[in-house]
Parts: sequence; C-alpha cells; structure tokens
Amino acid sequence: MPELPEVETIRRDLLSRVVGHSFTGVRVLPGAERIVRWPSPAEFARALPGRRIEDVSRRGKYLLFHLSDGRYLVIHLRMTGALLHRCKDAADDAYLRISFSLDDSSELRYTDLRKLGSMWLVEEPEPIVGKLGPDALEGLTWQGLRSLIDGRSATIKAVLMDQEALAGLGNIYSEEALFVGGIHPRRPGKSLARDELRRLSKAIGEVLLEAMDHRGSSFRDYVDADGREGQHQWHVKVYRRTGKPCYNCGTPIERIKVSGRSTHFCPRCQR
Repeated sequence: MPELPEVETIRRDLLSRVVGHSFTGVRVLPGAERIVRWPSPAEFARALPGRRIEDVSRRGKYLLFHLSDGRYLVIHLRMTGALLHRCKDAADDAYLRISFSLDDSSELRYTDLRKLGSMWLVEEPEPIVGKLGPDALEGLTWQGLRSLIDGRSATIKAVLMDQEALAGLGNIYSEEALFVGGIHPRRPGKSLARDELRRLSKAIGEVLLEAMDHRGSSFRDYVDADGREGQHQWHVKVYRRTGKPCYNCGTPIERIKVSGRSTHFCPRCQR
C-alpha cells in the first residue's frame, strides 16, 4: 500500500498540473462503481464537471482535492491504486477504473488492479479523515510520541502503524524508522525511555524525507503521477532484506511476525 512518501510524491506532482484547472467530465468504468463511496457513482460523475481544483492537500495516506464549490474530492489509493496525469489522447492505462477530464485537455486517471481504492465527494472531509492521528511528517517530537503510547500495551511497531495514533506510516517505513532508531519492533511502546523516544522521533522524520527524495518505494504496484516507479526500494535498510547482512554490523536481517505482519529487523542493532 502506498504510504506517506508515495502519496506525498503524487500530491506534489499534481500541484503544478491540476490546480487552477476544472473538471469537464468524469467516467466511472463498469465494475468500478464500488470505488465511489459517496455519493452514488452517477451523482459523482454529474457533480464534478465545472468544478475547479483550488488545491491538493494530504492527510496521512489520503489525497484531498479542494474544489471551487467548497467541497472536497477525497481519494485513498489503498493497496494497488494509482493516480496518473495523462494527455487525453494517451492510450488507456491498464486497470483503468475512473477517468477525470480537465479543461486543458489532460486527464487524471485512477487505475487499480484490485479495485480496493476509495473516493468520496463531500462537503467536509472530517468524517473521513477526522479520526487520523497527527501526521508523521509534521514535526513529531519525542513528547508527542510519548503521548501516543502512554497507557497502551501494544508493541511500538503496532503503535506506529495505527493510523488513529500516527497517520502515514505503514509496514515499510515503520520498520525502517525502528531500525534507524535502534528499537526492537516487539518492544512495548510504553517501555521506551526518553532517549529512545528522541531517537525514534528523529528517525521517523529522516526515513520519510529520504524516501520522498527517492520519490517513494516501488516494491510492487506504486507509481507516481507520470507512471514512473520510485527508487527508494534500492535504499531500504531492513524491509524485505531477510537473511541479508545488516549495513551497520553485518548480522543477517531476520523476519518475525508482529501484530500479524511480517517484520524485518537486525537482531544486533535492535536488541
């Protein structure tokens, strides 16, 4: 699933391309109706033409298109979704589900192999994104991290992946941040000392910024708004590196289950 760096990369790509332009048409292809969560697919397609995109923002893993009538188009890519910017004459992309025509003869195309993504056209985004915790990219301090884990018995990895605690991290970047911070993923969050929280809060920011510099990670389905793969998969420290030597100490990376998810770590650097 695209995580914060991938969604932020797409947002930045789209800012200079779609802001100030209006929708002229919407096409929801047969079989993709369930992607449109609100309103009905027919009303969704009728309501967007004529609306200008004023801004594109992000909350965690959600994209928010601010429209000229005060409403919001909210998009979650889920596991295999992609949002591509194409000229209208470009050949249809594989697994095209929904296309948005714009007034400059370009299109936004939503593709999704498994049709798990979601879209809403709403007056206010809070019913959709209001339960999200603070954004992982917005200056998370060790005190803020402490407030997320106080009173919880969950492992630190489970806390980092809980979108209602901290928005934006998934399996890739929680593992990478824990490695950089030197924290074992099975540690109870409440057991972390102040110095460990300082290291981890710093590591989260560093890992996310580095991934954004590489335009995200393409281990499987993620592509940017031009359909290009990210490059951060070539720079990860532990994720999917089972049995390979740790870059710090040479110890083979191990894989375990934490909260039902495969988790990679260095048994020496993350005791």
